[in-house]
Amino acid sequence: MSPSAHHSAHYSAKGRADGLAFLLAAAIATISSFFSLASISAEPAKPLEVLYITGGCCHDYEAQKGIITKGLASRARINTTVIHEGGESLEHKVLIYSKPNWSKGYDVVFHNECFANVKDPEFLKLIISEHEKGTPAVLMHCAMHCYRTGTDDWFRFCGVTSPGHGAHYPYTATSIAEHPVLKGLPKEWELPQEELYFIDKVWPDATPLVEAMSREKKAPQAVVWTNQYGKARVFGTTIGHYPQTVSLPAYLDLMTRGTLWAAGKLQDDGQPVPELQLAAGEATSPK
Repeated sequence: MSPSAHHSAHYSAKGRADGLAFLLAAAIATISSFFSLASISAEPAKPLEVLYITGGCCHDYEAQKGIITKGLASRARINTTVIHEGGESLEHKVLIYSKPNWSKGYDVVFHNECFANVKDPEFLKLIISEHEKGTPAVLMHCAMHCYRTGTDDWFRFCGVTSPGHGAHYPYTATSIAEHPVLKGLPKEWELPQEELYFIDKVWPDATPLVEAMSREKKAPQAVVWTNQYGKARVFGTTIGHYPQTVSLPAYLDLMTRGTLWAAGKLQDDGQPVPELQLAAGEATSPK
């Protein structure tokens, strides 16, 4: 073989070897990428993060927080962080509300507090400004009687204005609208001994979904509704004075669907979006 032919054969063999090495490296990279993506897709979606704020006068908030957080976690992939402050005071200012961007990291804030004598307008602004910017909210029972600053700011956020309530008695809650949060709820829902709130005003961006007849007012009062406050969805109910009511499966179903709806994670059939549906035997744990 001539020197030039030998030289040409050498480079031809080297080229083939380099090409094979490149193809092998590319194949390894492709397989590695595939398994990496498979691993990522196999990871479960993150649960819905709920900040549950409770405390104050006149209710068994200790019992309620356990019932509600476990009820949410057993119905959807909902992870709840609980802040329980203020004892039985009506004047307590929940500490987290004074922190900048206090709702950051949470998908929904669940208000189940009773601090009617906190009347500082500037403190109230710290609360509702987070929701106005877009943090969804769930409001339960005595939350409608909080933060009476002499303005309508809190009530606009709630979606209703409630000045008080009547005697405690069983009542029938009647659905008056079609909505995903009401899926599975009887049209005529018999509630045990409860506390029916008076509703003086339903605000323009609120939509009543369920109502009940007040013995004192001799007129129906909204007991479940939705509201739009700024960029935030708000779900509200005045039902929920007694732990016996709160522990009803239908009530926990309603509060779960309301929480999911507020976050934009409830389907039209009343089921959580697929990534928040529980697998068999799965439940999230409150913090």
